[in-house]
Amino acid sequence: MKEIQIRTDYIQLGQFLKLADCIQTGGHAKFFLQENEVRINGEPDDRRGRKLYAGDLVEVEGCGVFKITKS
Repeated sequence: MKEIQIRTDYIQLGQFLKLADCIQTGGHAKFFLQENEVRINGEPDDRRGRKLYAGDLVEVEGCGVFKITKS
């Protein structure tokens, strides 16, 4: 499990995917989410605007499992 640190209160899923190196640019988020399963705290979600907070567990198909932490 990899930890992704954020400095703000939350990060949107599309921004997270770029920060976690799952996609190259934020523009790829929509297409990535259409073709890959993403589970947030065990629940599937495909909304690139979904807000992720410290403590959330994100599983990205083909990319790994991540925990959001706040620095």
